[in-house]
Amino acid sequence: MTAITDGYLAAATTAADLLAEPAVARRWATPSALPGMSVSALAGHLARQIFSVEALLAQGSCDQRPISLLDHYARVPWIDAGLDDEPNVGVRRDGATEAAAGPVTLAARARAAIARLSGSLASQPPDRVVLLPWGPWALMLDDLLITRMLEIAVHGDDLAHSTGLPTPALSADVADTVVGLLSRLAARRHGTTAVLRALSRAERAPATITAF
Repeated sequence: MTAITDGYLAAATTAADLLAEPAVARRWATPSALPGMSVSALAGHLARQIFSVEALLAQGSCDQRPISLLDHYARVPWIDAGLDDEPNVGVRRDGATEAAAGPVTLAARARAAIARLSGSLASQPPDRVVLLPWGPWALMLDDLLITRMLEIAVHGDDLAHSTGLPTPALSADVADTVVGLLSRLAARRHGTTAVLRALSRAERAPATITAF
């Protein structure tokens, strides 16, 4: 198992712990911090970062040449999509579907999936390539797991903020991986100078360096 695999499983466990918090169940039917998305749909979307990995591994081997992480984010349609465009409508719809059975069931499903992934990920070869059928394109397994770590970090914060909970703490390795990827995406979107100034020169910092 790689360090990325270990980091992903640790991040997934923090997500499952958050899903099981009573505050999430209490706010289940209320709006989340994300426009147009309920707490339940947001919780379902967070849980999908666990379920999707298991589903993708179950596809079997892939002989397609993988693309890089940055190429992946250049292709995904949701980055520049509007709130009511299909990519974001689909995210809300799929999250709601995952959450339909309620908070207790969702949290239990997430924990069970992590237990299975702890075994299945350990058996994967280091050069495993995974097809993303909604692309369609392929990623190295470690790169796929990095994308899921980013989603867990971002949406874990969204869910915690939506329910009055502290943002789950990430391990140093996971935080470094996620912040590193966000920095690269922000630099591609806004330019290296903008990111440099935002991180080091408050008097010349741009209004935003958001990665998405």
